[in-house]
Amino acid sequence: MVSRKIMVNIPAGLHLRPISVLCNRSIDFQSSIKLIIGDKSVNAKSVIGVLSACVKEGDEIELICEGPDEEEALEVLTDMIKGGLGDEFIKK
Repeated sequence: MVSRKIMVNIPAGLHLRPISVLCNRSIDFQSSIKLIIGDKSVNAKSVIGVLSACVKEGDEIELICEGPDEEEALEVLTDMIKGGLGDEFIKK
């Protein structure tokens, strides 16, 4: 199991478009991938699950990956989140 805390710097937070990007990429990995915010834990492969976490700009999330490709999943998904998940209005 590997994990990393990440600050969300997407001005609109995790809304449907960036969530779909995150979930679609998460599905490519064999590892289980969880996103934790506060005391809530959701499956990062579930659009509804991540949407229900209500992640806003400035929130710190923890990404936890466990499985055969956990290291790669953590690196790829961390980079994607830090890069804004395709949201063009990301703060740098």
